[in-house]
Amino acid sequence: MRISHKRKVQLKLQKQTPVFAELATKAAPKKVAKAETVKAASVAKAEEAKKVVKAAAPAKAASAVALTPKQQQVLDIVVKNAEGLNPKGIGLEAGQEDAKAASWATGALKKLTEEGLVERIQLAGNKVLYKAI
Repeated sequence: MRISHKRKVQLKLQKQTPVFAELATKAAPKKVAKAETVKAASVAKAEEAKKVVKAAAPAKAASAVALTPKQQQVLDIVVKNAEGLNPKGIGLEAGQEDAKAASWATGALKKLTEEGLVERIQLAGNKVLYKAI
């Protein structure tokens, strides 16, 4: 399409009939009022959330790390195998099919290593074992 044709088409689409123009001007102030109310409500919720986070921060340091069910399942499998296990072995023990077993376990293992619950041991080449700490 030529650019001039695109401009003409867009101008036709943007034109409004007088009836629709009146409706748009009447509806516009209501939208602004709603937006202000939503902004005020969201600011109030954000302030409450900050207070809750400040109050919960000391408690979180003392409590255990919150894990998803998948992460908990992977951690249980790693703890059960004290000698260490590769991601594919973990996925297979969890009941995944052979082709996607390693990729299934990798995300959970990454989170567990960041939290310090699992140790990543690099072997020769690209081979990796995970052991519980």
